[in-house]
Amino acid sequence: MSKIFKFIVILNIFFCFNVYGSEQNFKIWLNDFKAKAINSGISQNVVEDVLSSARFLPKVIEYDRFQPEFYEDTYTYIKKRSSKKKIKDGLKLYKKEKKIIDQVESEFQIEKELLLALMGVETNFGKYLGKMDIISSLATLSFDKRRSEFFSEELLILLNLIDKKIIEKEILFGSWAGAFGNFQFMPRTIRNYAIDFNNNKKIELKNTEDSFASAANYLNKIGWKKNQPCFYKINLDKKIPKKYLNSSARNIKNKKKIFFFKKYINNFADLKIKGNINAAIIIPDKDIIPGSETFSPAYVIFENYEKILNWNRSLRFALAVCTLKDNFKNEI
Repeated sequence: MSKIFKFIVILNIFFCFNVYGSEQNFKIWLNDFKAKAINSGISQNVVEDVLSSARFLPKVIEYDRFQPEFYEDTYTYIKKRSSKKKIKDGLKLYKKEKKIIDQVESEFQIEKELLLALMGVETNFGKYLGKMDIISSLATLSFDKRRSEFFSEELLILLNLIDKKIIEKEILFGSWAGAFGNFQFMPRTIRNYAIDFNNNKKIELKNTEDSFASAANYLNKIGWKKNQPCFYKINLDKKIPKKYLNSSARNIKNKKKIFFFKKYINNFADLKIKGNINAAIIIPDKDIIPGSETFSPAYVIFENYEKILNWNRSLRFALAVCTLKDNFKNEI
């Protein structure tokens, strides 16, 4: 038996043992979580019915550790999500659903280009809604230590939505992270912002009416400002103090009025700035891409950009959405 073969055998045994151990611990955790859910006020029947089919999904842990936001450089990430084909597919959807999309834009004051961009980046206009069992995904991520508190709360919210008959458990198939529908709403987003726009007494986040209206309602409620800028790509002067450079989406720091940064932005004259609005500077590759330059790529971002971060806490995600939005604006 070769050394390589022996290594592969040992690796497989170790992996199987790890998965088995996790599955056993998951069952113990699940019983404790059921008790927690019932004590929170969710009916015992719903808890037992919904969670009885929950399974530990090792693949979900793998996806969580290897998201494209964690390894793709900004140029690649944006290019993939704002391609000519993406624009073509979005325009095709808009032509088909123009009446309802225009109605949603008018009622909620959220640009149709932004809604199309979000749907395009999230699910490729409904083509990739995800096939994962959301209950098992959320249970797996709740059991996992990395973000247990966040996902445990999401799972409790989802159980509440099922208990109140707002969501039917049979339709809960979506992303590995527990997101659902055309715009990939997490349970708390469904609870807080999803609406029955067509008044058929059901919230259907896989159809155009409810999904577009719910996304627009969300953006409106969190303060998106129509026709205001999202970001500009900038050429930074290397004399800028590093405290003004943000490389994490978790907490954008050192925001200033845009004219404060004028002396540090070499191409400031090219920016279409209207008024001395609040701004910050981000360098999205710095903490992700080994050997990346500190000062490039760099972007000046505004309040609207941060609203997209509420949707997905990723610097690249917000850049891709806003780029695709601007591309649509040139076509519609």
